[in-house]
Amino acid sequence: MAEVHIIGQIIGASGFPQNNLFCKWGVHTGGAWKLLSGLVEGQTQVDHPQNGEMAFWSHPIDMHFATKGLQGWPKLHLQVWHQDMFGRNELYGYSFLHIPSTPGTHSLLSPTWRPLGSWQEQISQMFVGGGPQLKSSSLIYGGSDRYRLQTVAMGQVHLQLTIILRNFDRYGVECC
Repeated sequence: MAEVHIIGQIIGASGFPQNNLFCKWGVHTGGAWKLLSGLVEGQTQVDHPQNGEMAFWSHPIDMHFATKGLQGWPKLHLQVWHQDMFGRNELYGYSFLHIPSTPGTHSLLSPTWRPLGSWQEQISQMFVGGGPQLKSSSLIYGGSDRYRLQTVAMGQVHLQLTIILRNFDRYGVECC
């Protein structure tokens, strides 16, 4: 079987309206993919930068997959959350990106968005906090129904991923 190693980190986030951010992440693959080692989901710590607008997490990612085909190449989905001074968590944005299919080290920016909601939900969000959230995380990486959502752009997540491909040439896939 062909193998893919994904090694790197979620560096941090920038461009969000407030600090005290953390990130929940997960990887989605097709049916022909098998996780050999590592975790396919996780969560960073909350970072409260003293100055500047970038939150740094330096959260490690280390996964090793085996596959019988290219269909269902791994996708990384992200959720950025804000924690207020009372410990309440508020969703700040969703994002996803395809894991690069070329070997080497990649510096990536993943823009985030959040559902806009009705005008009543927007006013409630200003005074009470919270806001609309997706019922299913599959809408983040599956584009079939996402186009119907009204969204607003938020900040971006900074990642650095190194991809190592093994045995793809045995299956007729040129990888370099």
